[in-house]
Amino acid sequence: MSRSRLVGIVLLAGGLLLAGVFYWRSAREISVQTIPVQRDIEVRVFGIGTVEAQILSKIGFQIAGKVVTVAADQGDQVKAGALLAKLDDTAQRSKLLKSEVAMRQAAATLVRAQAQGERARATYQQKKSVNARRQTLLARGSVAQEGADDAQASEDIARSDLRVVEADAAIAAVLQDDAAAQRKIDAVLVDQHELRAPFDGRVIARHKELGGIANSGEAVFTLIEAESIWVRAYVDEALTGGLRVGQATFVKLRSEANRVVEAEVVRIDQENDRVTEERRVYVRCRACDPQHQLRYLGEQAEVEIVKTVVASGRFIPLKFVEAFDGQAGLIWVLENRRLAKRRVQFGERLLDGRIQIASELPANVEVVADDRSDLRDGRAARPANRAGS
Repeated sequence: MSRSRLVGIVLLAGGLLLAGVFYWRSAREISVQTIPVQRDIEVRVFGIGTVEAQILSKIGFQIAGKVVTVAADQGDQVKAGALLAKLDDTAQRSKLLKSEVAMRQAAATLVRAQAQGERARATYQQKKSVNARRQTLLARGSVAQEGADDAQASEDIARSDLRVVEADAAIAAVLQDDAAAQRKIDAVLVDQHELRAPFDGRVIARHKELGGIANSGEAVFTLIEAESIWVRAYVDEALTGGLRVGQATFVKLRSEANRVVEAEVVRIDQENDRVTEERRVYVRCRACDPQHQLRYLGEQAEVEIVKTVVASGRFIPLKFVEAFDGQAGLIWVLENRRLAKRRVQFGERLLDGRIQIASELPANVEVVADDRSDLRDGRAARPANRAGS
């Protein structure tokens, strides 16, 4: 075989090999992964926050004193009105006894003034009757003028005495009311030596011990209402469109990462955080055991709020989208068994990184989600998966 013929054979073989490689890499029909239509997909937004209590009270005495009784401790469940602590009230009880004595004394003074008033009233009536008779006899000439004048003067004096006694009785009544008011004040002050629970709740902190001095207004206990516990979560304001009270939520506590607690949105703050650009959303457990971990305030929690449910749609991982501008981008589609790029609009995002294709696509168009490097516009292809939704 001549050298030139051998070279020709080699070149022909090389050309056939290159043609085969070209066909294999660029022309042959390939198999690609496509995205099926999915139904009832929950669109969730993520937030992170802490366990808090809506009703939390740091309670203390209205007056200062030495603590002589401590009847509750951290973790105790208390009923409204239950005694929590007590101050030494010896001096105040003595004042209360003194005010009770003063009240009885004022009552006795009033009784005496009323009796004197009855006596003065009877005397006045008697003097008035005598004066009336004397004036009648004077008109008939049966009594001297001097006698009639004396009778008139006696009536006037009796009337004045009655008015004085009535004024004394009124003063005695006022003094009795004052003594009763003072007694009530002293009784209230006695009651203020006792600290009682303002509502049904749980003690989460005790700040004073037996024998300590509690100042006026200083916290002795911190109480929370167990039913008011919620998670205050911070959600990126860009994701909060469509959030509303009542939406289902799933909570994971840091101490129980494998357990999901069902909750719901109960409040959304009307003002966003201007620094972090986040919205505060409050979620509360729907049916929690009182002994659940959610009772620990300040624990970090992750929340996923079900913002909406997409009845039917296709969701593509964002890594398969080109020229994405936040609202639209280019994706590969399979139409009539040929690959093509199509610009589409996007909708809701899922927490796993997929995004909803909002543009309506013809029934014969399938969305390609394949990262192989030999995708070419117009290339023949077939779906590798025919799984339904």
